[in-house]
Amino acid sequence: MSMEIDILPSDDRLIKIQDEVRIFFDWDLKSDIESANQLLATVENTSIDSWTRPQRSVTVANLRRRLVLRETKIAVLGAAIEESEIISMLENPTLFVAADGAVGVLSKLPESVSERAWSRLVCIVSDADGGSGTIEAVKRGIPIILHAHGDNESSWRNLLGIALNMQNPPRIVLTHQTPEKITGMYNPGGFTDGDRAICFLLALGVPNDRILLLGTRTDVVGKWSGVTNPEEKLIKLQWMAKIIAIIGIKY
Repeated sequence: MSMEIDILPSDDRLIKIQDEVRIFFDWDLKSDIESANQLLATVENTSIDSWTRPQRSVTVANLRRRLVLRETKIAVLGAAIEESEIISMLENPTLFVAADGAVGVLSKLPESVSERAWSRLVCIVSDADGGSGTIEAVKRGIPIILHAHGDNESSWRNLLGIALNMQNPPRIVLTHQTPEKITGMYNPGGFTDGDRAICFLLALGVPNDRILLLGTRTDVVGKWSGVTNPEEKLIKLQWMAKIIAIIGIKY
């Protein structure tokens, strides 16, 4: 099955805001395009069958089947996620989608529930800087929605290097944040891993009212944030707040 499934943003404003972010931070669109094209070429030059373009389309179809076609609630795990929130979610059939490093919370759970929580994790949305939690997800073969932006080339190269050495590398879907169409990649909209996870679910076809936001804080830097600069991170979280406001999901 080699048909290309398109994932289109649920609202054009989710793409336009990427330009506003670039202008605000004085980031160069050229470096976003360059990183995206490099990521695409790197993935397609490997010998991993599940990373080929037709197989990446199959991955999207599989994600759609699991996330859209069942009437399940989907909890997006953000950087301020607490173990207790995960444990209470295990009482109903909620599925999980993790924003990058937030996936680390699953390894902190008591052993009795940790594996159950991992089995609910459908995919992780990552720009490859989530640290040990993200690496654990790669080792477990969790599908990764891997994102390219201007200054993360060394991060995604590092993560792909780890994945390449696995006996069963995780399936991947590639995303970018440029206004142009890049065949073999998607731009569902959004900016940070957390809001991009929501944008990805909406673009797949998940209705708003089935998405729960756990550990989403725009006023503090969450403990699972792969963070280097807290001041800049808080500014980024204000952009995330604007994006979630466009989408209209409460948190």
